[in-house]
Amino acid sequence: MKRLSPYLALALICISMTAPSDTLRHEPLFKIERSKNANIVQYDAQIGPDGKLDSIEPVIAYWVRLADEGQIKQLTWLQRTFAFGFKARYDPITDSAPMEMAVDIEREFAVVRDGDVYRAKTTIDGAASFLDKIFISSRKKGFFITVDYVDIYGKDAITGEERFEHFVP
Repeated sequence: MKRLSPYLALALICISMTAPSDTLRHEPLFKIERSKNANIVQYDAQIGPDGKLDSIEPVIAYWVRLADEGQIKQLTWLQRTFAFGFKARYDPITDSAPMEMAVDIEREFAVVRDGDVYRAKTTIDGAASFLDKIFISSRKKGFFITVDYVDIYGKDAITGEERFEHFVP
């Protein structure tokens, strides 16, 4: 049996120590549905092996191509920058992540722990709520997209009852 050279062994140890961890798990937070087609943008919390939000990237977003065959696709730079992107900053003191959406949905969001799971918390129809989905009705005019209305669905954070809000931006 051949032995590894000490240099190769050291290189393998260093690579394994610096390789990205595959131990992150995802918890669904909410989705954005659109009138254009059945494809959705899914937002997930990334949970580390310690059970807390990932400090580097606590939230991710991606396409679920339901209009096709359910493929998963990354958002493009344009989509991240102007439509479905966000900034989420991990707060280790509260183990939460305030989110700032790229497009103004006229409210604040934060990923918070709710018992054993993480949820996206916001205000729906004046009440603190856990967000389930956002539906955006829009139409294309040339190069521009006009949003007709936005519907927000969730559950009251205290009572658990269904919450709904409809607004025209």
